[in-house]
Amino acid sequence: MDTSQNKQQAVCGQEALDLLNCVAQSPYDQEKCVTLLQSLRQCVLNKKVKKFSLAEQNKEQADPVGKKQI
Repeated sequence: MDTSQNKQQAVCGQEALDLLNCVAQSPYDQEKCVTLLQSLRQCVLNKKVKKFSLAEQNKEQADPVGKKQI
């Protein structure tokens, strides 16, 4: 069950990660990054992704200061 949940959370995750790593590389290879951007866009369209979020952001939104106020 955990495996399928992780898989759902990582929809187009590899494509997004590849693009981010491409942008961070030095020297910057614009052609390669544009190709990866197109791959990510195609994945988003195919999987009907509406929004991305980071796991750390989800935790902060649920409990922004780490303690619940009473």
